[in-house]
Amino acid sequence: MKAMQIQEAGGDYVLIDKEIPVPDAGQVRIKVEACGVCHSDAFIKSGQYPGLELPRVPGHEVAGVVDEVAAGVTAFRVGDRVGVGWHGGHCHNCERCRRGDYLNCQSRRICGISYDGGYQEYMVAPAEALARIPEGLSAVEAGPLLCAGITTYNSLRNSGARPGDTVAVHGIGGLGHLAIQYASRMGFRTVALSRGDSKRALAEELGAHHYIDTADVDVALALTELGGADVILATAPNGKAISQLTEGLTSRGTLLLVAAALDPIEISALSMLSGRRIQGWPSGTSVDSEDTMRFSALSGVRPRTETFALEQANEAFAKVMENTVRFRAVLTMNGC
Repeated sequence: MKAMQIQEAGGDYVLIDKEIPVPDAGQVRIKVEACGVCHSDAFIKSGQYPGLELPRVPGHEVAGVVDEVAAGVTAFRVGDRVGVGWHGGHCHNCERCRRGDYLNCQSRRICGISYDGGYQEYMVAPAEALARIPEGLSAVEAGPLLCAGITTYNSLRNSGARPGDTVAVHGIGGLGHLAIQYASRMGFRTVALSRGDSKRALAEELGAHHYIDTADVDVALALTELGGADVILATAPNGKAISQLTEGLTSRGTLLLVAAALDPIEISALSMLSGRRIQGWPSGTSVDSEDTMRFSALSGVRPRTETFALEQANEAFAKVMENTVRFRAVLTMNGC
């Protein structure tokens, strides 16, 4: 089979031929149909993720079909449509697993980092990492929902916001364009926050009820004039811009971080004394991925994608890192 592999830190993806893998007990083999390209794949390309061993085949937005089931797997059968996201498996035995916190398992595995991911025609994964893909979603649509989708959907549904509350989405990119759709379809009064006026029409098309040009007005003041945001979901990795958002929260509102800003975020302690909160949110487990995809299929939420052949992984990754892809890059296998 064909695979695109990182062979050394800082190197490009290299097209290789390798043997089709055989699943061990408790694993399944997936015939990959599509795999999204995520900004987080930079961790593999740079060789900087803790514990990463190279060479490695990246990819944690995998959509495909079960091709083989090994001993001990009873929940999946050959032919099932499945996906694998960032959560690539857990040990079941550590204290965190025993408390149901599988995402923070002390021996957690990450698809495309702990083992070879979806930038290849076949891959194997632990059965507990698999999420069922519902009817109505293509493989190209499902892939990005296993990372950008689950991150925004799962954070919003656990934010404490209720239908009718005001939810502001900061940034209209790979995460934000999905977050706006989820927020509006969950019944939130949805406010899109982006720099410049060029994305106003898109934001409204995605479901935003209000649009704030952060380059034109004081964003906190503009939110306050709307009554304040019960939740601000920060999807753009810009610490300086995020720092300007908290004053736009209601007195007990939540700043919810899903973007990994590398620069510091500055917060006034005085502004937090009313009961405002800052919270980070990870993606979720395989069952959260299933919930995300079912909700998306039911409500019409879809990622905006650009597709590339497997051999074009370097081109796709470059567009992701340059922020020129609109809005998620997806590799497809054998014309799928």
